[in-house]
Formats: sequence, structure tokens, C-alpha cells
Amino acid sequence: MGLKDKLKSNKILKQFAIDLITPRRNPRPRLWVRWFVTPFTTKRGKGALIRKSRSRIDVFPWNRFEIGEYSTIEDFTTVNNGAGDVILGDRVRVGIGSVLIGPVVMESGSGLGQNVFVSGFNHGYSDGEQNSSKQPLDLRPVVIGRESHIGANSVVVAGGKIGKRCQIGAGSVVTKDIDDYCVAVGKPAKVIKRYDLDRKKWIKT
Repeated sequence: MGLKDKLKSNKILKQFAIDLITPRRNPRPRLWVRWFVTPFTTKRGKGALIRKSRSRIDVFPWNRFEIGEYSTIEDFTTVNNGAGDVILGDRVRVGIGSVLIGPVVMESGSGLGQNVFVSGFNHGYSDGEQNSSKQPLDLRPVVIGRESHIGANSVVVAGGKIGKRCQIGAGSVVTKDIDDYCVAVGKPAKVIKRYDLDRKKWIKT
């Protein structure tokens, strides 16, 4: 049995390891993790830019954080992979003030406008007699397809899968899957146009 398996199977050792990495009352990586671990566990492509001096990049070593070539994470963003991987493809843009909480995948060429919230989990609440913060997380990965763009002030909830080359209008709330080549707007977001590849034009739905 490897060290990782031993930590998972032993509650005391597991909690000790977690406490070394992050304080219980302030769930973000300790300074030594940010200085000596994160630089070696983050996969960063050529030309990738993270404006981290005014952002909160909470990268934990037990999950993946990858940013592809020529991708940009703008100022005042929050990125957290504590609950699941955060993987950004090539030429991805995360707009100012946006929040990415894994598990999330943004495929190449996709982008977020300003103040977009994307989370791959919800707090579990199946036990109505217990605080939801103490219940297991409901993990449902979010996938934003190639060259799709999410307008400012939008929300993509856990489990949302957006196809390739979609446009999501500003202020929308994506609660279900959006097919490829669609324009969706509203709360909840509804498809209002689809691109017809044969006719080479957008068709209202």
C-alpha cells in the first residue's frame, strides 16, 4: 500500500496531512504550499498568464490545476481546485472577477466574461438535520466546450455541460446541458438560436 492509500485509509493521518496543507478555519493552502509545492504541481503552458498578485489562486496538491498555452486568468479572480481538478485548455480567458471552483474543464479557445461564477459542486443537504457544510459534497463536473463564451455576470451550476462554439448571454444561469453551436440566454438559460452547419446561418428556435 502506497503513502497516498495509507493517508486515505487512516482518518488520523489523513487529517494530520490536511492540517499541514491548509488551516481548518481558513481553507486555503498554507504559505509553504504556495511557495514550495504549487509551482511544481501546476502545469503551465507556454505564454500562459495568471495575474495572481490581485487574485486568489487556491491550488491544492491533491488535485490537478492546468493552464494551457497563451491562456489568461485576469485580476481579482478566484480559482480553487480543492474539490476537483481545474483544467484550462489553450487560449482560454478567465475574465476579471470570475470564480472557478473545480471540478471544471474549459476547453481550448473558450472564455468567461467579467464576474462569471462556475462551480463543479454543491454542498450536500440530504440530511435536513445537519448543517450542509458538514455533509459530503455533491460533485458534478462542469465542462465548457471549445470556443464557447460565457457572458458577464453569468452562473454555470454543477453538472452543466456547454457544447462547442456556444454563446451564453450576459447574466444567464446555466442549469442544464447546452448543445454545440447554440446561443442561450436567461435564468435559467434557454436556447434561442442554433447554428445550421448545412445552411451556414443561425436559426431561431
